[in-house]
Amino acid sequence: MERDVVTTSQAAKLLGISVRTAQLLVESGALTSWKTPGGHRRVYRADVMALMKQPNQPPAVSSAVVVLAAPDRLPLYEDILSTVRECSAELHSEVYQASFAIGARLPAAVIVDLNEDGGERLAFVRSLESDPAIGHARVIVVGGDDDASDGAAGPKRIPSPQLVPDALRAVLACATKSSAIDGPLPFPIAANEAQRLIALQRSGLVDTAAEKSFDRVTWLASHVLGTPISLMTLLTPSRQWFKSRQGLDMVETPRSWAFCNQTILQRDVFAVENLALDRRFADNPAVAGDPHFRFYAGAPVLDPNGFALGSVCVIDYEPRRLDRDQTESLRALAALASDQVRLRANDRELRWAQNELSRARKH
Repeated sequence: MERDVVTTSQAAKLLGISVRTAQLLVESGALTSWKTPGGHRRVYRADVMALMKQPNQPPAVSSAVVVLAAPDRLPLYEDILSTVRECSAELHSEVYQASFAIGARLPAAVIVDLNEDGGERLAFVRSLESDPAIGHARVIVVGGDDDASDGAAGPKRIPSPQLVPDALRAVLACATKSSAIDGPLPFPIAANEAQRLIALQRSGLVDTAAEKSFDRVTWLASHVLGTPISLMTLLTPSRQWFKSRQGLDMVETPRSWAFCNQTILQRDVFAVENLALDRRFADNPAVAGDPHFRFYAGAPVLDPNGFALGSVCVIDYEPRRLDRDQTESLRALAALASDQVRLRANDRELRWAQNELSRARKH
């Protein structure tokens, strides 16, 4: 019985997570799997049971954070969460809106502010505690009384919103680390870099052929911002690979060369007016030597779960500065590229579902 096999759907039910989350655990290696001759994915029940007994939760599969708070407290959370660059925050003042967001995104964490709560948000916390559909999303309760106390399996309680960044970073950092990023690195990474790399692999974008939908974005970036080079980059453990490029012959660089290492650490436009005068980039081979880049600006490209896979960026050989309209244009172009990534993922999931339906009908 210990070597009984189960489907991905059955494993998800046993773990109390979504099928999509179970698929990610398989892809990340947390669950060993294989394919049957008919192409169906299978795992051992014993491996699922062993995962359930582990003291640490499986890796977070999203960088989204859902916040539920009173309307007048939302600006405070927007400001505080802007400092947690690994996360994409969704802020709500209504319980039903927050519930919908949780179901749609399966976030890494749910933050519930109980300040001046009439009981509705506390009841929502209680419902989250007993709902396996939220998978391994961590519930963080801010304020309230000791009735919403911290526990090994229950919500984490903190007294003030100012402590939310540390609580969130702890959630992101507790996931299993990837061996691909062990040891010191010559570039900065986010606390959830291991999960970001899983998301990049799941996207299926790296080392694929050119696609018009992305080439249109980089063409527009170069022409609207008036730069000789524009790129859509993807950052693997060791490479910066260009899914689309304008004005540059090379198809990739070592990741240590990537200015985009800084861009993916935040959710807005990152720009450097003169790379040669910035200590972070002055010794970069592409700045100190050929091709002597001087200006860079980029905005992150996000997947459906809010992970920054790479960026849409522009580069110049001369120092320069983006004005307000140019900054907004770059932000919008990165959002368009992110939409294309989401559409690509939705199309793949639809085709997968159609194939599964076709197989089921044959049997």
